[in-house]
Amino acid sequence: MPRNSHPDDLPQLTPDEIRRYGRHLVLEDVGVEGQRRLKAARVLLIGAGGLGSPAGLYLAAAGVGTLGLVDFDHVEETNLQRQVLYGQGDLDRPKVEVAAARLRATNPHIEIVEHGEELRADNVRDLFEGYDLIVDGSDNFSTRYLVNDACVLLGKPLVWGAVLRFEGQAAVFGLPDGPCYRCLFPEPPPPGLVPSCAEGGVLGVLPGIIGSIQANEAIKWILHRGDLLVGRFLFFDALSSRFREMRLPRDPSCPTCGDDAKIELKDMEALCAKPGRDATVEPSGEEISTDIPDEIPMEITVEDLEAWRKGGVEHRLLDVREPTEWQICRIEGAELQPLRGLPRALQEIELAKDDLVVVHCHVGGRSAQAVHYLRSQGYVRATNLAGGIEAWSLRIDPTVPRY
Repeated sequence: MPRNSHPDDLPQLTPDEIRRYGRHLVLEDVGVEGQRRLKAARVLLIGAGGLGSPAGLYLAAAGVGTLGLVDFDHVEETNLQRQVLYGQGDLDRPKVEVAAARLRATNPHIEIVEHGEELRADNVRDLFEGYDLIVDGSDNFSTRYLVNDACVLLGKPLVWGAVLRFEGQAAVFGLPDGPCYRCLFPEPPPPGLVPSCAEGGVLGVLPGIIGSIQANEAIKWILHRGDLLVGRFLFFDALSSRFREMRLPRDPSCPTCGDDAKIELKDMEALCAKPGRDATVEPSGEEISTDIPDEIPMEITVEDLEAWRKGGVEHRLLDVREPTEWQICRIEGAELQPLRGLPRALQEIELAKDDLVVVHCHVGGRSAQAVHYLRSQGYVRATNLAGGIEAWSLRIDPTVPRY
């Protein structure tokens, strides 16, 4: 039902709903009409992870009548530190299935719609068309840009949030005369430049704070109340417990919402995908050779490295993770040299231009960046360990702890 529906057209509240939402109904800025607007609202949540968990729980508890969930991942143990929709017994189950059951248990008076599929350029229109408002809790640039562009194209408001390490961000995009995500970030950063949560870490409570802010913005928009985060980019520092704001006007030259913009929805995996092979991909089963090719490839598998080690192939193994990650686990024989200090350290680590150098990180993103840098400096026998130490633990040495 459209946000500006006449009060007479809004669904009525049942006696059970009146009891449930009593603390809303006595609020002057919510009241019976506001609660009926919440009941009429259709909100689509992109991602049922760290941000989607608190946002989904509070939107469901608030009485948003239809709540859609888009997610195609499965619950992993590393999720449980911050994704409060899930428990130990949910491991390996589809997130959208578990999240839907949890939200239905939270509020049986609302409808939960499961979209257990990957969001792509060829399905985003159909998914978005049936909803009034989009809440983006995704964790990758490809999805963020696709969601933003689709919202502007379809005229859907977008409540956006992001978290990394100890800092969270939130804003509302896509409203008339307001900015969109591309007004701030016209293009995604190069692969490997911005770490993922798996590489950079995230304080477990932080998604709860930012996801709750997203739920608050969504509820305000539905109620026609309050001052939305439109043209305002909100930052939260968990270490100092301080909020700060940056003014963000609409950019007339924005490639998506600018005066002459022509929106073309497209997938951006090639630009935003994490470099290196997925650590969970099974090896091909082909026999691994210990012969060193004349031209070293840009990346090798963990099976290649294991064969070289067993065959006595002389090489250097550089670990470009951070010292905190080194303390968690390491590959025997590796040398720690964090990526950020690599340019200054090249002479100190006495690396010869003709050395065979295998570089690894957690899952392959930072090490791919390091290999590109090393090769640009003349180290033509540098190669990336695809999948990083995660793949090494999964496929070679399970005694190496995973994180």
